[in-house]
Amino acid sequence: MKFLVGVDLGGTKINCALADLEGNVIEKHEIPTNAQDGENAVLDRIINAIEAVIEKGNKTIKDVRAIGIGAPGPLNAKTGVIIDPANLPFRNFDIVTPLKDKFEVPVYLDNDANVAAIGEFLFGAGKGKENLVYFTVSTGVGGGAILNGEIYRGRTCNALELGHTTVDPISTVRCNCGNLGCLEAFSSGTAIAKRAKEAVATNVETSLKNYDILTAAEVFKEAANGDRVAISIRDKALTYLGVGVANAINTFDPDIVVIGGGVTKVGAILFDKVKEVASERALSAIYNGCEIAQAKLGTDAGVVGAVALALLQSK
Repeated sequence: MKFLVGVDLGGTKINCALADLEGNVIEKHEIPTNAQDGENAVLDRIINAIEAVIEKGNKTIKDVRAIGIGAPGPLNAKTGVIIDPANLPFRNFDIVTPLKDKFEVPVYLDNDANVAAIGEFLFGAGKGKENLVYFTVSTGVGGGAILNGEIYRGRTCNALELGHTTVDPISTVRCNCGNLGCLEAFSSGTAIAKRAKEAVATNVETSLKNYDILTAAEVFKEAANGDRVAISIRDKALTYLGVGVANAINTFDPDIVVIGGGVTKVGAILFDKVKEVASERALSAIYNGCEIAQAKLGTDAGVVGAVALALLQSK
C-alpha cells in the first residue's frame, strides 16, 4: 500500500502529514519555519520534517507515492518555483527539484488556497462533486477552483484571486493590493476589524468601545447582542461576500461553493446572509442547484490539501 506526504509551508511553521490514499492522516509533524534563516535553511527544515513524519508513521520513502506542498504565492505550480512570498525568504526558488532529487518520488507545488480547494474537493465538503469554487475568508480573501475534476490555475498559476475582484467600483475603500473596492477590503476579518476600529474612533454610541482589542469576532458577538453599529459592519461585509459568491457562481457554474477560513467560525449567520444575497444576484438558472457550504477540513485544510494535491497530481 502506498502513502502520501503533505507539506503545509507557512511563514511561521511547517506542518507535515503522512496519509493514506483516502486522505486519512496517519501521522503529523510540525516544526517552526525559522524563515529568517534563509531559503536553504528552510528547505533543509522541510526535508527534515518530511523524513520525521515518514519515520513516525513507521514507513520508508519507498512507501510514499508522492509529496504535495502548499505554499503562499506568488509561485509557479508548473515549474515548481516559489517567486516572492511576503513571509518567506524564497526568491524565484525552485523548491521542487531538490526535493525530487532527495526523495526520488514525484513532488508537486501549489499555492495554499488551491491546495485547500483540492482538499475540500477530494476529502471535504466537495467530495463527489465535479465543479467547485472555494473561498477562504480570514486575514485576507482568497480562493481556488476545481473545474471538471481538475484544478484551474490559469496562465500564470495565479487564478482565483477572488479577494481582488471588484465588488464596489465607486468605493473609496483601498485594498492592500492598491486598488479600490476589492472584496478583501470589505469582507476579510482584517477589514471587519478595521471598520470597527474606525467606528470606535468616532462619537457614535456602540458597545464595541468596551473592547481593548477588536477583531471580527467581537463585531459578530456585539451584532448578535443587537449593537446597531456592529450589525451594520457585519451585514455590509457579508453582503459584499454574497456579491463575490454570486459573481463566482455566474462565472464558473459550479456544483458547490465552499467557504472556509477563520471568519466562517461564526456559522449560520454568515451562510444565511451569503445565500440570501447570492440568490438575489446570481442567475437563477445557474444558482438553483448550486450548493453553498462551509468547509469541512478546518485547521487541517492546508496540510490535508497538500496531501490531496499529491493524490490528484499523481493519478
